[in-house]
Amino acid sequence: MSDAATPDLPSRDCLLCPRLVTFREAQRAKFPDWFNAPVPSFGPDSAELLIVGLAPGLRGANRTGRPFTGDYAGDLLYRSLQKFGFAAGDYAAHAQDGLVLRRARITNAVRCVPPQNRPEPAEIRACGRFLATEIARLPRLRAILALGAIAHNAALAVKGLRRAAYPFSHGAMHELPEGLVLADSYHCSRLNTNTGKLTVAMFEAVIAAIAARLPG
Repeated sequence: MSDAATPDLPSRDCLLCPRLVTFREAQRAKFPDWFNAPVPSFGPDSAELLIVGLAPGLRGANRTGRPFTGDYAGDLLYRSLQKFGFAAGDYAAHAQDGLVLRRARITNAVRCVPPQNRPEPAEIRACGRFLATEIARLPRLRAILALGAIAHNAALAVKGLRRAAYPFSHGAMHELPEGLVLADSYHCSRLNTNTGKLTVAMFEAVIAAIAARLPG
């Protein structure tokens, strides 16, 4: 595989974002057994729901190679998806646990882990090409769940839509052109749950609202 990214997905050694490349190389040297590469999406191409997170967690997806796997955010996300029929199997916080997604797919606005979990605007824009491809390649897509304002804004950007017309708000359901729904939730991170900004009930309510729009 080439060291350069392609229009479809970033390569393992994607060079688009110099700061992220430097950080990735440092993590490879420090933790050679970790995944330490752009994290691919997880879930079937037949998905009706695309969940967009911020970026891989350092000790979560960056370690395991699967979105939201190996940290608390994944515990809450996958438990909620299982409850409402979007996932099946056992979530054991590693990529070989046998968990499968049903009618849902998960990706991130930024595919590489950023320092302090804070991607810069240029990095979000650079990775936008991969999010655009992700959205375009799902023929049955009906809803996008943005976990946090950065994911929300990234989804709007790749659709060419103005932020002012669709402001981020937890629990909001934005009707986008062409029949697509953009749902918003605060990110299911431990920071948000520990501070009470997001409760389990609040998060499950968003997933339930999406499930009601996508009857099986």
